[in-house]
Amino acid sequence: MITVSKIKSSVFAALVVSALAVSIPLGLAAQARRDVRALSARPSADWIRDGVIYELNVRTFSNEGTFNAVTARLPELQRLGVTVIWLMPIHPLGQVKKKGTVGSPYAVRDYLDVNPAYGTKDDFRRLVATAHRVGLKVIIDIVANHTAWDNVLMKTPAYYKRDATGQILSPYDWTDVAALNYGNPALRAYMSGMLQYWLRDFDLDGFRCDVAGEVPTDFWEQARTDLEKIKPDIMLLAESHEPELLVRAFDLDYGWPGYHAMKDAILGNRGARVIREEWEAEQRVYPKGALHMRIADDHDEKRAVSFFGEKAALAASALLLTADGVPVMYNGMEVGDATESTAPALFEKLPVFWGIGEKRPEFPRFYAGMLPLRRANSALRRGTTAWLRNADEDRVITFVRQDDTQDVLVAINFSNRAFAGTVEVAGAGFTEITPGTASTGAAALPALSLEAWGYRIFRRSR
Repeated sequence: MITVSKIKSSVFAALVVSALAVSIPLGLAAQARRDVRALSARPSADWIRDGVIYELNVRTFSNEGTFNAVTARLPELQRLGVTVIWLMPIHPLGQVKKKGTVGSPYAVRDYLDVNPAYGTKDDFRRLVATAHRVGLKVIIDIVANHTAWDNVLMKTPAYYKRDATGQILSPYDWTDVAALNYGNPALRAYMSGMLQYWLRDFDLDGFRCDVAGEVPTDFWEQARTDLEKIKPDIMLLAESHEPELLVRAFDLDYGWPGYHAMKDAILGNRGARVIREEWEAEQRVYPKGALHMRIADDHDEKRAVSFFGEKAALAASALLLTADGVPVMYNGMEVGDATESTAPALFEKLPVFWGIGEKRPEFPRFYAGMLPLRRANSALRRGTTAWLRNADEDRVITFVRQDDTQDVLVAINFSNRAFAGTVEVAGAGFTEITPGTASTGAAALPALSLEAWGYRIFRRSR
């Protein structure tokens, strides 16, 4: 069992002589990726497969920007219908070469501490304990690929990648951070011990791992084995889209192709059929049963409501909450927040404008209907996906989610023109269950009509 004191004393002290350490291969991140199509994805706990993730930036979630302000609203988030709270990085922020006024939460100064602007470690423990008491899981963001330039690990230069002249490298054009060197076995030991510390001492439920594909896969696989000795049913979420990561290390990754296909359809860059095409392409390269986090809004993009428009943002969320995989909501999404309309709030403090929900009541109303709908229909959480043809696939997508008990048919119009046509569905017996629509018995399918940016959902028992 590794403690903070042991990490700081044994790992840091040992690395005073780390120049003597023998480097090991960089691992699969630096090599050709494996073809894993014939393999199965690692099995995941039920709470992960059935989950709805809520991404929360402590800095922007409230005017106070503190752990305690988050804790006070956890019962409200539970009533909303989310099940997993993902906290963006909670660590102290780097101040050397920082970006913006405040700096990026992804430029970490100390992996073993919390940002004092957010509160204390005891405040954070109380947040996690309260979340568990109301039935929520908690994961935190871990930035394992790079650190701030004033991170405490800079005391050991061998931890960092260098160019031919000996200068420490920044990954890509991310000038506020320095790239870690996983060829150093002591760095691996430190990072693994750090993960164990947060899992054990704070009773977390897992981690969202930033740019996970840039860190060697074999590191993550070993870290997973070590973490499961502390808590077997953890979640590891990879910010990546690499099939091999889901074989042994991660439970799910980012469904980026689906997000970008949906964005192109909404913006009119490509026909709506691209959503199906990208989904099918994803199926061809991933291990069997792979899970993806489905995205309509997150901290790397402009807010959906300002980028897509209000009605189109709801159409995107309709897909988010009915597609396969695990959906993620970004804080403020439930009220139609647009405070990050020009750029993500990574380097500034831009609190969510919660009051906008009064002016955009369709957003709270939408989530109040759709999250319970997902929870109540097992096919939307666990079912297979079968795509259905329709009369205008340049504008409309139609698919059915199926399990042993039900078929749930979903139709979404990704255009600003109404649709009146047909969907190629086999059999009858569907009843409309679109939130806010009173059931009127058997639906008239295959005839189908949708308003601009409209969506409809139908169910048939097996």
